[in-house]
Amino acid sequence: MIESQRSQRSDPLRTAAELLEEATSSLGSVTEARWIVETATRWDGSRLHSPSELRRDVSRSVAEEIDRMVRRRRGGEPLQYVLGTWAFRDLEIRVDPRVLVPRPETEQVVGFALEELRGASERSASSGRGRRVVAVDLGTGSGVIALSIALEASLGNDRPLEVWATDFSGDALAVARTNLETLGARRPEVAARVRLRLGSWFDALPSRLRGEIQLVVSNPPYVSASEWESLDPVVREYEPAHALVAGETGREVLELLVSEAPRWLAPMGALVLELAPSQARSIADKAAASGFDEVMVLPDLSGRPRALIARRGVG
Repeated sequence: MIESQRSQRSDPLRTAAELLEEATSSLGSVTEARWIVETATRWDGSRLHSPSELRRDVSRSVAEEIDRMVRRRRGGEPLQYVLGTWAFRDLEIRVDPRVLVPRPETEQVVGFALEELRGASERSASSGRGRRVVAVDLGTGSGVIALSIALEASLGNDRPLEVWATDFSGDALAVARTNLETLGARRPEVAARVRLRLGSWFDALPSRLRGEIQLVVSNPPYVSASEWESLDPVVREYEPAHALVAGETGREVLELLVSEAPRWLAPMGALVLELAPSQARSIADKAAASGFDEVMVLPDLSGRPRALIARRGVG
């Protein structure tokens, strides 16, 4: 034991350049290696492009953390979980296996939701309805949708915005709360718009919001039980199944949200749902049958049907 400790103390320190080279060789990706080294060292990215900085020795504890992160990544763990944080639109969010990895498709769905919220707010204002604007993110997970809406919504006319974020998973809501607190430290006036609620879908909301919501948005589970078995192991073995698998068909939660949303939306309110391309037609038909006046499906960045937009008319 004493000899082992002496050996550890005598191990030479490694420079940032050596650690970066080792990580790159192990991972086969200089980009991932740089992200890991930056995260472990807490260096600004520009320092890893400076020859003088790269020659600096790195402490043993930090070098060991880099080695651990590289092993986790090589073992198949999603890079986002290894790093612990990830960029989503204008946010830097905490992510871990309690919540889904945020994806570009969801970033685009947030863009659609912001457009719908702005339109619903304008229509509501022109009709003389109340000043308050309410948006709801059902199944919020890490909170990326709700926090992005609170941060980016531009409503004009000084209309106050409330953003409600719900999830039946207390673990997921704890991650969302951490991200909300992080946002609050930077933008307290934005964080003050967000309310977190534990519960299942619409059941988590206070009854006073019924008929008062301008926007309902969700990235719900939409994978079928059979599809789950064929997902990439990096997804199936690490991401929470309850946030991905809806049931035997994969449409169960989408159909529930489409059916219940009209009772919660204000006149001229909108529902925005992320879905799988193969589900677009059936869910659009379900929305039309549920009483929505306008229904459309918009494509993702690859041109595949990805987001359902369903609007209520007046009355």
